[in-house]
Amino acid sequence: MTLTITSPLTVPNASGELWWGGAVADGLVMPFGASGRAHRDLAANAGFAHKAQDGANQSAPLLISNHGRVVWSERPFTFTIAPDELTLAPGPDGATVTISQAPNSSLRGAFLAATEHLPATGTTPAIELFTGPQYNTWIEMPWTPTQEAVLAYAKRILDSGLPPGVLMIDDNWSPDFGDWQFDTRRFPDAAAMVAQLHALGFHVMVWIVPFVSPDSAIFRDLAARDLLLKDHTGSVTIRQWWNGHSAVLDVTNPAAIAYLDGQLRGLMATTGIDGFKFDAGDLRDYVPGDQHAVGTLPVDPAQAWALFGATFPFNEFRASWKVGGQPLAQRLHDKPTTWEALTSLIPEGIAQGLTGHAFTCPDMIGGGDVGAFAGGAAVEQEHFVRYAQVAALFPMTQFSLSPARVLDAEPFEAVKAALDLRAELLPEILALVEHAAATGEPILRPLAYHYPGLEHVNDQFLLGENILVAPVQTKGATERHVVIPPGQWVEIGQSGVSQSQAPDGDTHLPDAPTVSNTIVTLPVTLTTLPVYRRIG
Repeated sequence: MTLTITSPLTVPNASGELWWGGAVADGLVMPFGASGRAHRDLAANAGFAHKAQDGANQSAPLLISNHGRVVWSERPFTFTIAPDELTLAPGPDGATVTISQAPNSSLRGAFLAATEHLPATGTTPAIELFTGPQYNTWIEMPWTPTQEAVLAYAKRILDSGLPPGVLMIDDNWSPDFGDWQFDTRRFPDAAAMVAQLHALGFHVMVWIVPFVSPDSAIFRDLAARDLLLKDHTGSVTIRQWWNGHSAVLDVTNPAAIAYLDGQLRGLMATTGIDGFKFDAGDLRDYVPGDQHAVGTLPVDPAQAWALFGATFPFNEFRASWKVGGQPLAQRLHDKPTTWEALTSLIPEGIAQGLTGHAFTCPDMIGGGDVGAFAGGAAVEQEHFVRYAQVAALFPMTQFSLSPARVLDAEPFEAVKAALDLRAELLPEILALVEHAAATGEPILRPLAYHYPGLEHVNDQFLLGENILVAPVQTKGATERHVVIPPGQWVEIGQSGVSQSQAPDGDTHLPDAPTVSNTIVTLPVTLTTLPVYRRIG
């Protein structure tokens, strides 16, 4: 049965019905309906269920429940969820909202039904984004990257014993916003630098935003060609963002996209870089009433920015609108260096997957708040290790701070051990990446996705169906309680034992205890990273 809504409507929740979806920024208070009231206007990411952090992550006009119900609209809508009821209202352009019942009345059933609206494309982001760590220059050299510093950063990574991966050169590599060329004062021979990084085993990406400095020749050219965003009066808008005030490329305009595509692919051809970190371009960068090529709502340029980025295999996004199923590497919003922020990673990663964003990455290990490290501030090493242990078993993992620079020997070895465990599980992670590309199913899943009744567990996750991850996320922890779902599970990795392969290829389970549908209590050291495999 499907119910179509064209005006505000309140419908009852079933007994025990819980909801996920909307904005990833609300992950920490999902599932909705357990207690209190959650409210959000998806047109502008307003009315925060958790806290007013601006919602600068992925969002989608989608809600799914553990009773198999799916709420969908092609356009943004408003929802309020209480334990006993769900209230829906169409957004500012009045598009209809539908509530439907999936054939399978479960969370997984609801998600699979929802893939009709956010279909998988059959493709993935560049596989190198998964196979090795990502390294971003932001915290190590904020606003000050240079050719010399980037090469030194890469060499320190390798000298410390960490593997190469994808290296992202962040803000201020170019002369100005909108001038998508290397600043020759900072990078006298960018092509030679990229060649050196390739020889060291790295792929290279650079940071871009859709902003254009308003006092530049490029601004005057783009304005004359009508390729810039206009405000409600029809004048080119100058928008405030975290780096100041800039004009905005109208990425809903095919001519503007063609121009940008030419600029970026020309940069790739002349320097050898592999792709781009697409920053900004989210709902907070637009104002209702902006005049762009396809309408006046912030969701349209936000979606267009992401769809453009999907044409580059090496991509990264921190925010997007209604692009579930696309081959996009989706990072969580910059995190402060707090233990509370650490506990948000898994719930928000779950929310990413359940809104169709399977290819997920937590923020830079230790946090992406550059101000927290200003003036050489010390790193809380236990926090860094625990963050790395969570991140190591996300579909993707990313560093910025150089671990060897900020960690003593024991914490550094704990981080390396987490990466070693990731390497051990990488074949299974990559198989899940391919499965996500084919089906849209999340790689990182809540326990309730396969085990109804475990909806309350938001500090553990599943990789696919068969790997259970329960990282330690509490400061000074001496023990960890782990919820073990039904079935037979054996502990693997650093705090247990791993499976071994017999010469004939048959898998032999280690001589280790199995557990089933219970809560186990583990002693905790700095290296403890509980991971279990389902057997049988």
